[in-house]
Amino acid sequence: MRAVVYRDVRSVDVCEVPDPEVQEETDAVVRITSTALCGTDLHMYDGRTGAQPGLVLGHEPLGVVERVGSAVQTVRPGTRVVIPTHLFCGVCAMCARGLSALCLRARPDGLGAAYGYVGMGPYPGAQAELLRVPWADANCLPLPGEPGDAYEDDFVLLADAFVTGWHAAATLADVRAGDTVAVFGAGTIGLLAAYAAGLLGARTVYSVDHVDARLGKAEELGAVPMDFRQGDPVEQIRADRARRGLPLGEEKLPGVDKVIDAVGFQAHDRAHPDRERADQVLADAARLVNPGGAVAVAGVYPESDSTPQAGGSADGHLDAPWGTFFAKAVALRFGRTHDRRYTRLLRDLVTAGRARPGRIVTHHGSLADAPGCYQRFDRRQDVIKAVLHP
Repeated sequence: MRAVVYRDVRSVDVCEVPDPEVQEETDAVVRITSTALCGTDLHMYDGRTGAQPGLVLGHEPLGVVERVGSAVQTVRPGTRVVIPTHLFCGVCAMCARGLSALCLRARPDGLGAAYGYVGMGPYPGAQAELLRVPWADANCLPLPGEPGDAYEDDFVLLADAFVTGWHAAATLADVRAGDTVAVFGAGTIGLLAAYAAGLLGARTVYSVDHVDARLGKAEELGAVPMDFRQGDPVEQIRADRARRGLPLGEEKLPGVDKVIDAVGFQAHDRAHPDRERADQVLADAARLVNPGGAVAVAGVYPESDSTPQAGGSADGHLDAPWGTFFAKAVALRFGRTHDRRYTRLLRDLVTAGRARPGRIVTHHGSLADAPGCYQRFDRRQDVIKAVLHP
């Protein structure tokens, strides 16, 4: 089969690799119809993870089951399925608590596993024609319809992007009806976190970025765009809140109830835009969040960075405004999404017409287009979400 393979820093190829096989009676092999590029793929593409040549990339698969092991009961050949990024056994202590991204069995040397990602287990990625899915009954969510239908872009985002955005808003930030929310970063996850906050009933959602295409998409999804090229985004949001009118007696609450960091360790230093400053968003969040609020960290902060930039950290250690968070009694929550908590709910919102996350998809291509898609996506300008069709 053909697959997208990492070769070197900012270099991927489409190569022939061995077809996956059913190795265990609980496995399935899925033929991929759509597979998306993710910002975390760029961490490897940009040489930030120590990826080795030959790694098959990708962790956002949608497809049709082709073969199953003898013990698989809930899907069969021909079933359309979405497969979560974080594969899991479904029965260990973490999975039993709904913490599937921390599965104890999927990775022998640590917690949790994912397709096509450095340090997340021996599982080839999903930017390929076929994918082996362990524990298929737990990891394959059946879907209605046929490949290429009106739901294709929506359903592929159930593998990771929409699920992560929903996790950030609903669980990490605990967005409630009437909340004011600020999302830093208007890439895929930031946009879908802002979209999820709106679906959850947030009164006002701010989207902070500096890329025109992203800010335009944020506005299209119902958020208030804030361009940090125009000045300190914290002060911009406070000024907008004042213009809208603060409730009587709440003049000391000029910020927002919930802040979502959808940027992570590659945040730009606003004082020096050509440099990274890994703690920039956390510093802004501490200033902006109202007392008693919450800060949700959905952007990736890796345990190690093989090529840290100025303002970054090689070992994952960062300064943070802990005193401010403590004084404001802020709830601070981190973590990868536990995909299968949400996929069934989000599938049903999509099929009911209540959610259309596929609106953020801007580019489509064949598997052969992957090298060019990576190059364009890496510029972090016009490509918001690219989907490949093997």
